[in-house]
Amino acid sequence: MTSHPRDTPQFYLTAPSPCPYLPGQEERKVFTHLVGRRARDLNEILTQGGFRRSQTIAYRPACETCRACISVRVVVDEFVPSASQRRILARSADWIGTPEPNRPASEQYALFRRYLDARHGDGGMVDMTVLDYAMMVEDSHVDTHLVSYRRHGPDTAVTGRGSGPPLAFCLTDVLSDGLSMVYSFYDPAEAARSPGTFMILDHIRRAQRLGLPYLYLGYWVEGSRKMDYKSRFRPQERLMGQGWVRID
Repeated sequence: MTSHPRDTPQFYLTAPSPCPYLPGQEERKVFTHLVGRRARDLNEILTQGGFRRSQTIAYRPACETCRACISVRVVVDEFVPSASQRRILARSADWIGTPEPNRPASEQYALFRRYLDARHGDGGMVDMTVLDYAMMVEDSHVDTHLVSYRRHGPDTAVTGRGSGPPLAFCLTDVLSDGLSMVYSFYDPAEAARSPGTFMILDHIRRAQRLGLPYLYLGYWVEGSRKMDYKSRFRPQERLMGQGWVRID
């Protein structure tokens, strides 16, 4: 019997299941485990190769008849917000994001539940328990953290932190060449501010301040209304058969 060391990645293929983005299509994924002392390096290599992370799993689509899912990353140093994006930044100028350790808390899960119930009531995550949420946040062997968004408070100028109840959270991986937004959610009562777009714009600024060239946004799916927003952040690069291709 052949044995493999723990740090050697083994890849697996899921069975076909209905595609959540394109009606009538089936999806399959190839995945591996991100564990052991090489998990961080492996996550970097796989993210740059079009994989996404969920807890200790890295995956990417491996559909037999469809190639619609395309990895996207924003070229942050050359990004200039559009007029509508500048308005979104202005509307949420009283929000401040603070990096925190990836430790779950009851206020996070309460906001997460409100977000799912209001925005994704028929999605695959709607049945997640508090334990499922805790594992999503803290079950990681890579460099990751939560960015917590709250309103500016009386001590913000001194502490650099907001105050009051949380408005949004984003689980973010830190890579050698960029930030990767793993999962974000927000208070549905704040939907008029376009908080999803605001968090992307804020992460672009964070990557710029850290001197990192890219912000990884996951998959863009042409023809899917759920994913169309990712095409609005340009210049960006899309992972095609010949490698990362710039889109201006």
